[in-house]
Amino acid sequence: MCTLLPLGVCIPEKENLSKEVNLVLNKDVYMFNENDIKQISDRGSDAAIVHEQIKYFIDGFPFLQLSKAATIGDGIISLTAEQIEEVVAEFDKSASDGDIALLKFVPASGAATRMFKSLFSFLQEGKRDKSVDEFFVKLKNFAFYEDLKASLSADGYDIETAEETTIVSYFLTNKGLGYGELPKGLLKFHNYPDRSRTPLEEHLVEGAKYANAGSNVQIHFTVSPEHRDKFEKLVVEVLPGYQSQFGVKYFVSFSEQKGSTDTIAVNLDNTPFREKDGSLLFRPAGHGALLENLGQLDADIIFIKNIDNVVPDSIKGDTIIYKKALAGVVLQYQKRIFDYLNRLSVSADDSLIQEIDSFFRNELCVIPPAAFDTWNASEKKEYLLKKLDRPLRACGMVKNQGEPGGGPFWAENSDGSLSLQVVESAQVDVDNPDQNAIFKNSTHFNPVDLVCAVKNKTGELYDLKKFRDPLTGFITGKSKDGKELKAQELPGLWNGAMADWNTLFVEVPLITFNPVKTVNDLLREQHQ
Repeated sequence: MCTLLPLGVCIPEKENLSKEVNLVLNKDVYMFNENDIKQISDRGSDAAIVHEQIKYFIDGFPFLQLSKAATIGDGIISLTAEQIEEVVAEFDKSASDGDIALLKFVPASGAATRMFKSLFSFLQEGKRDKSVDEFFVKLKNFAFYEDLKASLSADGYDIETAEETTIVSYFLTNKGLGYGELPKGLLKFHNYPDRSRTPLEEHLVEGAKYANAGSNVQIHFTVSPEHRDKFEKLVVEVLPGYQSQFGVKYFVSFSEQKGSTDTIAVNLDNTPFREKDGSLLFRPAGHGALLENLGQLDADIIFIKNIDNVVPDSIKGDTIIYKKALAGVVLQYQKRIFDYLNRLSVSADDSLIQEIDSFFRNELCVIPPAAFDTWNASEKKEYLLKKLDRPLRACGMVKNQGEPGGGPFWAENSDGSLSLQVVESAQVDVDNPDQNAIFKNSTHFNPVDLVCAVKNKTGELYDLKKFRDPLTGFITGKSKDGKELKAQELPGLWNGAMADWNTLFVEVPLITFNPVKTVNDLLREQHQ
């Protein structure tokens, strides 16, 4: 069975396509020509998926229905000192014995351009604000100062007397350091007596401290194609020193966001946006596209953390302890889940079903659909087996200090159940007073601090795509060549892409969250 498109091109219909999508396929305005079909195929996708994306532009994505904010004792676990000691010891034993394979996953493809917004305005338009003044006053405090000084000196400039525009030009452009065109992972962040470190290096150090399984450290960076060679070159340069320093063997790997995950751009009337040569425009679909990369990594426990959330060695202690604590919590809950799966597959007596139901409600914070109590034992068993047999994650939650990021909430699911979800503001109907009040009542947020268990009880990797909610994407306004367009992002990696995971929220201290959003953030005490 296939859908006939113009020029006699035929594409298979997907079983999950709705009748509405098929109707869209039959509208001439959305039909693709032969060149379009080839372009889509060459990207590793197919026309049916692209038509689904267009349907989302037409219909929009539904808002997530919030039930209440997750708080300490009501969705967020607050570990005592004794509990931290216990779960860390359990994790350390498993790791040192080599019983589990660990991996650190670091999204690192983002460009650093936004870090230098004010400096670009100063260089290109002569605009100056307080952040530009601070940059020059405290220039010597940056870890890249000596590199910038040497770059200027090579062309006959003295950093002490050079014009400010010259200094910024050598800082941002390829005249000198080219920081305005590099990813954050390759910038000098922190000063040490022997050298300055980039975020990539800080993640290598962190990896040795908590992603160390029997002296083997696996770290995976997702990078953009144009910068991959620079990342690889830096790793080759620094790895021997860190291996010697920490007595470990590193296994560093890289991947790129797959072009097949890019989403089509449309005009404001939802027709496909076309380039000047008539080709379709596809755009990267946000960090949710990295689910494909994550799903191909073979490890028992995966730590996820953004590239710019790193600190110097002097204050790494809390980060290390709480990363181990999150992993220890995951291992404890995974053990219980696997035990319940084994017991439930053999027996479905009322007492066991009640025990597992209580476990879900009170510890995994999953409230089944209202009709659950009316189901027979077989129906309850089937439901609980399905809910148990899912990937597991622990999400670190810090107290909300007004920083942007997803918050922890109890939310309604399509099957009528309630569960814990990391929710972004774009997913909430803030024009609804009740929903807006719940969203504003959040006390914590997730700073992209996750520990994931992605294997089932037989040691096989889950197909992570089966556990995402496709209706949690985003639509944003963009422009290209002076023309407005609409772009679409896939469900975010740590919210919609993991919507159907078993989820634990665990409070972690604010000191574990130290992102670098602007260059002057590097002047904060935590980065000096």
